[in-house]
Amino acid sequence: MSAQPSAQAPARVHAWAIPEREYARQEQRRGRRHAYIRLDPARTALVVDMVPFFDGPYARGIIPQIEALAAALRQAGGLVAWVLPGDGEPSAARQEFYGPEIAEMFRTSGGSGPLPGRLWPQFTVDEDRDLLVEKEAASAFFPGFCPLPGLLAERGIDTVVVCGVVTDVCVAGSARDAFTLGLRVIVVADGTAAGSDEVHNATLRTLYRSFGDVRPTTEILDLIRVGR
Repeated sequence: MSAQPSAQAPARVHAWAIPEREYARQEQRRGRRHAYIRLDPARTALVVDMVPFFDGPYARGIIPQIEALAAALRQAGGLVAWVLPGDGEPSAARQEFYGPEIAEMFRTSGGSGPLPGRLWPQFTVDEDRDLLVEKEAASAFFPGFCPLPGLLAERGIDTVVVCGVVTDVCVAGSARDAFTLGLRVIVVADGTAAGSDEVHNATLRTLYRSFGDVRPTTEILDLIRVGR
């Protein structure tokens, strides 16, 4: 996935899949395919980590799914949290790892100005109800690098539905850390995007196996509807 905006990038959705052996493994472990078969919308947050800096056909392909989930969860009394990269100074180790030029590029990847205007223009943000936060790490749940965990705890959130880009970096980091913090994690299979189906699916397999559920948008919408 390109880290440069492209106004002409066509939309595509990953041909996502979890291997049947992984489904069978979890069914043998816990007696069911999915860990979380119910959710309470009032205690659920949709966590969207996605800014135009990370552009490409797969990124554009997940916008409609994110919009549908955000609208449904708001209507059901849940929370939508938009996460944007902050512009804090990179550590010496990060500058050494990326090199000064790339470290600076990532530092400014979240854009500048008011937070709502830094999101994809196709997103609908309810500034009276939604959360908008900045993070200073790949994960939005790494302690001390983003206010999101504390804000969710204050609101009694116990379930997070994670979507955005890229699957194998920020999405995976947030899912892992949210699970470590004791939250129920659901990753949106067709609401996350990486650079290729291969990378996307390898990450989904790991997350499903060890850190949270992986479900498509239609199934999560059903959980929200039934949970109302």
